[in-house]
Amino acid sequence: MQFIVALLKKLPWVPIVAAVGGLLLGLLFAYVIFPPKLVDATPSYLRQDLQEDYLRMAIDSYRVNQNLNLAVDRWKSLGPAADQVYQNIQLNPGTQDPNVINLYGQAVRAVLLSEGATPGGTGTTGGSSFLLTAITIGGIIAVVVILVAGVLFLRNFLGKRGSGEVTPVMQAAEISRQTERTNYENLGLATPITQTMTTYVLGDDLYDESFSIDTAAGEFLGEYGVGVSEAIGVGDPKKVTALEIWLFDKNDIKTATKVLMSEHAFGDAAIRSRLEPKGELVQAAPQAQILLETATLQLLATVVDLEYGQGPMPQNSYFERITLELAVWPRGA
Repeated sequence: MQFIVALLKKLPWVPIVAAVGGLLLGLLFAYVIFPPKLVDATPSYLRQDLQEDYLRMAIDSYRVNQNLNLAVDRWKSLGPAADQVYQNIQLNPGTQDPNVINLYGQAVRAVLLSEGATPGGTGTTGGSSFLLTAITIGGIIAVVVILVAGVLFLRNFLGKRGSGEVTPVMQAAEISRQTERTNYENLGLATPITQTMTTYVLGDDLYDESFSIDTAAGEFLGEYGVGVSEAIGVGDPKKVTALEIWLFDKNDIKTATKVLMSEHAFGDAAIRSRLEPKGELVQAAPQAQILLETATLQLLATVVDLEYGQGPMPQNSYFERITLELAVWPRGA
């Protein structure tokens, strides 16, 4: 259950809600406000017993008026079900003369064969209409999913601007790639289950990283991540003054959270009061280490690199760039 809650928190709800809302609104207009009206429908939409009644009446009519064209048209109006309905009547003629039934079938089938059609006719059944509707709805859902996936791809891999410009997202990814990871074995520690570098760069207003914790055998243990917790000032880009580091353990009912704050934010009583409910407050500093623990996991976050912004704001109040190394072990390792 905790995994589901954590996953829901990390989903891109705005595009998902917009897509689902648009789909539901379209279905509301299509089937409730302006529903399709069935006009001049053929007997192919009737239940099987009513189709049988219809064909019995067509046979009686043919016995009286001998109008072969009308008999063929009525057969065709039953669509692909016509042949099966006719066979049912042959097996159970009831009060009708079996000879008349056979003559009707032979006459109609002869015409159909001369036209190159099958005895089942060419009409459209209700089942086909339902299948078409299902395919249409499925296609709409598939398009929505593809659009959402495309937005996320552009967000994560191309950044927020055109591909011709180096974006903050791209800068952050390159910094993380080039930063050397700590060799914990050389320090006498066990090898982490997972170890990740993540970097925030000013301008990445949607910064929110999350990573899965899995054993070598592929067993899911939990998740961890870091995202924007608090910004100060106004205007773009967002001036991030605090980051939220979290650790989710599938064996724990609570998600461990700590807030990494700029020097200015850590000393500001108003900002502290807003952030204290989120978790323990920690001041960011080069090489500072933050430990988070749950029932079976522990996460060590290290501030590998830190640079404050130099804009018209209080000194050391927002991050220009900050790189964190996140490593996870079993608790007690």
